[in-house]
This record gives sequence, C-alpha cells and structure tokens, in this order.
Amino acid sequence: MLQLLTFLIEKLSLLSNFKLFDSKWSADEHQERATQRVHSSAFRRGDLLEVPRTLFTHFGIYLGDNKVAHLIPDILPVFTNDKKRISTVVTNKRLIFGCMYRCATVRVDTVEDFAYGSNIIVNYMDKMIKTEAFPNEDVAKRAEKLIGAIPYSLLWNNCEHFVTYCRYGAAASQQTEKFCQCLKSIIRDQRSFVVTFLLGMISIVHFGMAPATTLPTILIPFTLWMAG
Repeated sequence: MLQLLTFLIEKLSLLSNFKLFDSKWSADEHQERATQRVHSSAFRRGDLLEVPRTLFTHFGIYLGDNKVAHLIPDILPVFTNDKKRISTVVTNKRLIFGCMYRCATVRVDTVEDFAYGSNIIVNYMDKMIKTEAFPNEDVAKRAEKLIGAIPYSLLWNNCEHFVTYCRYGAAASQQTEKFCQCLKSIIRDQRSFVVTFLLGMISIVHFGMAPATTLPTILIPFTLWMAG
C-alpha cells in the first residue's frame, strides 16, 4: 500500500509541474522567452506569435493590419450558424469544449482577441526549429490558404502544427512530444500495472462481476504490462 501511495504521489507531482501541453523548454529558456515580448506595432506580416492559454501555449501567424490567423477549437459553430456570434473572441470554455468535440477552424482574429489578455512572444520558435523559416510573406500566404474549417486533433493537428507547417514547411508540435514523453514514462513504470489492477479489483468488489468491470480489469493491466 505504501508503494502504491508513493507511485500516485510521484505521478501527480509530475503532472502538476508542467502545463499539460506546454513546449519543452527549460526554466532558463522560459526566462529568455520573457525578454522576447514585443509590442504589436513591431509585428511583421508572417511573424509566428505565441501566448500562454489555458493548459497549453497557443500559436498564430500575424497577417498584418492587427490580424492573426490561428487554428483554434471552438464549440459554438456546433450550435449556431450565426457568424456574428461565432466571430466573437473564443473563450477558454468554448475552446476546451471545442477540443473535446474536435471542432476547430483556422480563423482570423485581432491581435487582442488572439492574445486573450496575455503577453505575446514573437518568432521564438525559430531558435528551437533547425529548419530555416520561409520568407515572412510566404508564411502569411500559406496561413491564408488554410483559413476555414480544418480537421482537428489535440495531439496530431493542433495550433502548433498549423504554425510550424506555415513557417517551416513541416507540421510539428513540441507540446505534443512533451505530453507523449510523460505518458510513456507512466506506461513504462510497472507500478501502473499494479495500480490499474487494484482499481479494477475494487470496481469488481463494488459493482460486482460483469463484463463492464471484469474485462477492463484484465485487459488494461495486461496492455500496460506488455507495453512496459
């Protein structure tokens, strides 16, 4: 039991020490990023912008005239076709439910709506990506071609994939990589097998023997054991 409690504390601590989909930068790099913040008057068409938002860092491409193209989940289009309502700033609640429903668009918003009250950092990813960025005008044109509804996946086609495709020609997400690394570390820890098996046994005792309780109790620990 002590080993089980130790395992749970370790994993909760691991998850609490970073934003769920934050980019894989060290404390020194985060400090350096803080000095990269630029006033909107200095933005150039084609610049890659980033802001902290909810559980992850959000990215967009500056188009000029105080406009930003960004891939953002939004649940509101599922319930209404009113373009005026949809065009209002996407709140965190709309964003989160959009992620769950996998409904997203590449849309154009003002810099202020894109930032959502946060400071904007410009082109810092150029230091993280080895591929040379396209000329700014080409970046903006690539972003403009993608405006509209787009397939969305939190892990495989998110806002970071959108901007890296536009600026560097290859979609990639450091936030996804960090999350997957954390997930792999949990799966590889053999105590995950013990925890899931014990939770399964508790569900069987509480709810009784049934396919809905027995099969997960067998299959999930077995899968974790084999994957580990």
